[in-house]
Amino acid sequence: MSTGAITANIDVAQVVLYMFWIFFAGLVYYLHREDKREGYPLEGHPGSRVVVQGWPPVPPAKTFRLASGEVRYAPGPNSALETLTGGQPTSNIRGAPIEPVGNPMLAGVGPGSFSKRQDVVDTAYDDGGPRIVPLRAAPDFGVAHEDPDPRGMPVYGADWVKGGVVTDLWVDRSEAIFRYVELEVAGGRRVLVPMTAVKVETRRVLVASILGGHFADVPGLRNPDQVTRAEEDRICAYYGAGKLYAHPSRQEPLL
Repeated sequence: MSTGAITANIDVAQVVLYMFWIFFAGLVYYLHREDKREGYPLEGHPGSRVVVQGWPPVPPAKTFRLASGEVRYAPGPNSALETLTGGQPTSNIRGAPIEPVGNPMLAGVGPGSFSKRQDVVDTAYDDGGPRIVPLRAAPDFGVAHEDPDPRGMPVYGADWVKGGVVTDLWVDRSEAIFRYVELEVAGGRRVLVPMTAVKVETRRVLVASILGGHFADVPGLRNPDQVTRAEEDRICAYYGAGKLYAHPSRQEPLL
């Protein structure tokens, strides 16, 4: 027999290969089960007694201790399915599309859906203070001299209607990047626009996801100098909803 052979038909390389196959199959099983800690069991047909969880089944609850001292469980009561309130199925068929009810921009369905995160302020890594704050509360940050400063510029929607004026920029103190543009809309109310949704030009700011009249209804903040995780999700979802619901033509096929 050659070097490494255990028998005439099995050698060390073959055993190692089989061990790798077993390990890889176990890894796939483990990862597939772990990805069911959120969102499972799935919703079944109305009135059905069948628990839709597939194979492998939903894993037992795991405890997560957060930096704030709070304990979360996955899966657990905090990840339970909630009743759909902002939309309704287009038919009784399981898996039917969901259409918004009421104001589609605030319905929380489709491109405007969001996860209900904690209604607390995200904290910075170093000092534990608010992570995302306006420049007026972060004197150590500013706009690079080679970049246009949008403060004071008018903001226009996709219909080229003016929706407000930029009053400040909100910076992520942990990542040292701008996260939001703050603007004052009709009535003196101040709202945020995600930095990824704006295009800063020489003398104006464009927001293509919504129309000029929609800025007045952007979800607001409890604290004018802080934004919570839940508020961030609702704000971003509003502009996401505009991609489809800002104008009826956006819901029609391209061809």
